[in-house]
Amino acid sequence: MSSDLPNDMRRYYALRAREYERIYAKPERQADIAAVKAWLPPLFDGRQVLEVACGTGYWTPFAAATCTSWTATDVNEEVLTLARAKPLPHERVQFTLADAYALAVPRQFDAAFAGFWWSHVKKAQLAVFLKNLSLKLASGSVVAILDNTFTEWSSTPLSRRDAEGNTYQKRKLASGEEFDIMKNFPTHQELIELVAPVASEARIEEVTYYWLLVFKLK
Repeated sequence: MSSDLPNDMRRYYALRAREYERIYAKPERQADIAAVKAWLPPLFDGRQVLEVACGTGYWTPFAAATCTSWTATDVNEEVLTLARAKPLPHERVQFTLADAYALAVPRQFDAAFAGFWWSHVKKAQLAVFLKNLSLKLASGSVVAILDNTFTEWSSTPLSRRDAEGNTYQKRKLASGEEFDIMKNFPTHQELIELVAPVASEARIEEVTYYWLLVFKLK
């Protein structure tokens, strides 16, 4: 994640670290999760990949299955501790503390992955995020963005919308502490239009609970 996130959101994800992956145990989501796990590895086959806001690293073992190298970043040490404990090919995968906007990593990559981060970026900051990410990637790099589709029967209800059009959810932890968390749900058209300035081609895959945006940098 990013140090530019509101402090309450950073604190929320730090506190939620050990209960975060419960969302992936929902029975109704298992077919979709299996589909996404099949989508990811071919995208990064033989590539040097930068992962943004990796969180607890749930998706990293699947996405990094056939990469050449994988550098996963997050701003919270609490989630990185859990991510490092995942069953991974550690000779190819490393985790490092880094801000999702600054991305202070000392190398250039030819692919990038961000899972469930896009929805937490303010709409007004998405172009900045894409520009900074592009600076770490070679021309022709593959970028994959994975996030949630809003579903009335499974998603946490939206609680409000701010003046810039960002939407929010009330999230409660197992401790009972409640947080007001920004969570945006873009349309396909919004996604394609946002990446158009940096992308030579783009496509969207979608299942009931998740969407995957894949594009190639100019």
